[in-house]
Amino acid sequence: MARKTLFQKVWDNHVVVARDDGKTLLYVDRQLLPDWQHRAYDALVEQGRTVRKPKQNFAMPDHSVPTTVTKVDEIAEDVMRIPVEELERHSKNFGVVHFDLTDERHGIVHVVGPEQGITVPGLIVVCGDSHTSTNGALGCIAFGIGTSEVEHVLATQTIWQEMPKQMRIKIDGKLGLGVSAKDVVLAIIGKIGTAGGTGYAIEYAGSTISSMSMEGRMTMSNMTIEAGARFGIMPPDDTAIDYVEGRPFAPKGKKWEKAVAAWRQLPSDHDAIFDREVVLDGSEIAPMVSWGTSPQDVVQVTDRVPDPSAENDANRRADMENAIKYMGLKPGMEMTDIAVDKVFIGACTNARIEDLRAAAEIAK
Repeated sequence: MARKTLFQKVWDNHVVVARDDGKTLLYVDRQLLPDWQHRAYDALVEQGRTVRKPKQNFAMPDHSVPTTVTKVDEIAEDVMRIPVEELERHSKNFGVVHFDLTDERHGIVHVVGPEQGITVPGLIVVCGDSHTSTNGALGCIAFGIGTSEVEHVLATQTIWQEMPKQMRIKIDGKLGLGVSAKDVVLAIIGKIGTAGGTGYAIEYAGSTISSMSMEGRMTMSNMTIEAGARFGIMPPDDTAIDYVEGRPFAPKGKKWEKAVAAWRQLPSDHDAIFDREVVLDGSEIAPMVSWGTSPQDVVQVTDRVPDPSAENDANRRADMENAIKYMGLKPGMEMTDIAVDKVFIGACTNARIEDLRAAAEIAK
């Protein structure tokens, strides 16, 4: 039997047809639809097409919704309101599941999928947003797609893709005080660069990963995009299975038992071969701080602003010089000497509830 990675197993389970040119038609289990993808619906209407599997597509407005509103008519009648209204109108007409602003299940697309059990291990999940890789934390292939591809999935419940190369990033060791999943993934990006994952599907493995909460794992999978990869995936274990159990759209009864048995077969074979392996010691990772303008411009909080003159690559050296100048810093400065002017708590990578609770505790 061929030795397979987790990614390869899920991929192979979804192949409809493979062409000689390297393109593969894959079956899509779930599609998540944020508001700006209403244009894909428009294209279906123009062509007289229908949605192939309405109940396997889930629409929810998030990108165009101000944080202070709870109803559509509270959004100003401008360019931001149109996508929200159009997404709802088309979804209802096509019979697609839609969580409107008054629905208690409504929220950020990267949060709703896992929380509602729409995302479970072993699936292929797509969405018109690059950070769809978040869902890979549950052991599924999840990736962002463009509007024309969203349209293709709506019409056929399939998508054409090329099989990426395989990278495993193995992290072992206990994380220190104040070190979160965000620090771990920034340490990875600092090591391999923002293009280090280009062309790869990245599997995260090791004791550091297996000891993380699901929220932490989703933070890491989300930021796989910042390393240049479209796919971030983690082996489904007891933590992932316990997280999924009982959620509204998760399998129930005998279907649950059958699903769990299948999920336990998904982790990479012990002798699976990866195209690239990266190893980090989790116990050596400290809280990470950015000194520049890119996710790879990071050092540990105990370090200093780097000196561009020590960089051999001319392009990278120029980028570093520009970033340091823009930030108003000087090479060799202690990171702890840099004053904090403002703090912004965002809602994409760090929309995880444990992050918000940690921030609230500090603010309190």
